[in-house]
Amino acid sequence: MNKATLIAEVQKNLGRGASKAAAERATEAVLAAVKRGLRRDKEVALVGFGTFALAVRPARNGFNPHTKQPMKIRAMKTIRFKAGVELRALA
Repeated sequence: MNKATLIAEVQKNLGRGASKAAAERATEAVLAAVKRGLRRDKEVALVGFGTFALAVRPARNGFNPHTKQPMKIRAMKTIRFKAGVELRALA
């Protein structure tokens, strides 16, 4: 599913009177709220769906796959997602 399909699903769930523009605004608002929550609280938990959390990958040694030369990979921030019980039940 891509973003356009997600917006179409949101429009369908909002009902007959909802426009595509309103569904897009609602989708963008939720995504913006998740981003703000991650920035401010470092974690966003949606009960039944899952939890988005900031994590730090430590620096490590690796190698260039083309030249096989060793290299250092710097530490970086990333976002992890842990699926909730209801979401895992779908798999």
